Amino acid sequence: MLSLTIVVLATVAAGFVVWANDKRHAKYGAAVPAGVAAGVAALAWIILITAGFGYLPGTTWLPWVLPMVLGVAAAIAAVVYLGRTRARRDTERLTVILRR
Repeated sequence: MLSLTIVVLATVAAGFVVWANDKRHAKYGAAVPAGVAAGVAALAWIILITAGFGYLPGTTWLPWVLPMVLGVAAAIAAVVYLGRTRARRDTERLTVILRR
């Protein structure tokens, strides 16, 4: 359980760093990438532990490293998707409002 706690805390911190480094971070909340990262990392950790990778010699690093990598990648993907789509939708709505 300690490994799950460390994985979740590390991915939440990485999610906040990803949010802070995004130039469009005003378009969505700060907790979105952190929450996505934590959710993906926790799910990956649960799957890896259930599959037995945490107890096999030579594979004990998988439940520590892989969930963090997947969580950070999911946070980056969420930021890229949300930043682009929300900026585009905001521009479209603003254009409609200004044309009236």
